[in-house]
Amino acid sequence: MDKIIINGNRPLKGTVPISGAKNAALPLIAATLLAPGTYTLNNVPDLRDTRTMCNLLQTLGAVWERSGTSVQIDTSHLTGAEAPYDLVKTMRASVLVLGPLIARAGFARVSLPGGCAIGARPINFHLRGFEQLGVSTILEGGYVEARVEAPLTGSTVYFDIPSVTGTENILMASVYAQGKTIIKNAAKEPEVENLIEMLSSMGAKIEGRGTDRLTVTGVASLQPVEATIIPDRIEAGTYLMAVGAAGGELEITNCDPAHLPALVEKLRAAGMQVEAGTTTMSAFCPVDSDGRRCPLIGVDITTLPYPGFATDLQAQFMALMIQSDGVSIIHETIFENRFMHVAELQRLGADITIEGSRAVVRGISRDTLCGAPVMATDLRASASLVVAGLAASGTTEISRIYHLERGYENMVEKLQKVGADIRIQSDS
Repeated sequence: MDKIIINGNRPLKGTVPISGAKNAALPLIAATLLAPGTYTLNNVPDLRDTRTMCNLLQTLGAVWERSGTSVQIDTSHLTGAEAPYDLVKTMRASVLVLGPLIARAGFARVSLPGGCAIGARPINFHLRGFEQLGVSTILEGGYVEARVEAPLTGSTVYFDIPSVTGTENILMASVYAQGKTIIKNAAKEPEVENLIEMLSSMGAKIEGRGTDRLTVTGVASLQPVEATIIPDRIEAGTYLMAVGAAGGELEITNCDPAHLPALVEKLRAAGMQVEAGTTTMSAFCPVDSDGRRCPLIGVDITTLPYPGFATDLQAQFMALMIQSDGVSIIHETIFENRFMHVAELQRLGADITIEGSRAVVRGISRDTLCGAPVMATDLRASASLVVAGLAASGTTEISRIYHLERGYENMVEKLQKVGADIRIQSDS
């Protein structure tokens, strides 16, 4: 099994380009099922998850091919409406094919989703929303079977808590529903806005973009389009924290700083210098008169739906705080099991105590942080281990890096180009 090997405690310097957002690409790929024809999606990251989603569409009868950062998908001739377990088990976002299949085919059978083991992610939000539109759903044998017995009819769908994939699924299911569908307490993430932009260009009528109340007026038909994936805000945030941990100075390009308000505020509070342009960001840690890096200040965070602090950045922020001056309280409100990286960070010397949904991080000196063999437990945990490994002295070996490959395009190569001593070691 491949490993990432990091010889840490080396400052970073240079430019890191940001790839397209995985969490935006997946629903846009699913949306190509809504209307027959050929679509072109630009700025699609080449990741394990995006390939899995395209392969899932292929099992339904679609044809796809990649050319550079663009992917063409032809959904003219669907031959099935079942998403099998072998594909779905590796990626929770595969449940996003439910909405468009319901809308176009009136039937879908999708295996319950898998992905990272970071906590319960029930799809009851999705199913309750579908039922409000007139869809019959059954859970049986590990599959969701959804069937439309009569024309879909617009209704009011309320989410107890904002659900990104739930909002996206209901949006796609409701575009053909008769009348109006109102989604209350909808997710406001930029990835949801990206999907709304694509659906609108296809001919859907959606009001309320960027708010927690979306109104969809059903239409009779949609047409294929060319769409562009937004930059990955989680990837951009990860590199900001990487330079915070390792020291040095980075310019982040091809990004959208407006998508990271909470993180930028917290990084500045911790003592980092972060400057934002229109599509670029620069970040560095201050140094004293002798050129020695000034210690970061411990800062508290609470993960919240957008525009709050993203749960997908929590693990990386914790890796940054383990060498801060003071105590940080990390409060995770989204996923109950999203502290599995703590035990691995402790192997590097981190002083972290878990108290229910909170982690108390007591900063240690850079000299105390020392490389060790660690294991990735999920996608963002793997990124946190890279961030910590870049700061630690000695060698850090990260195993189970297939988690990282699900969501970060060419991370090792990008870090190598800005001075990190990092490589992939293949055991095959």
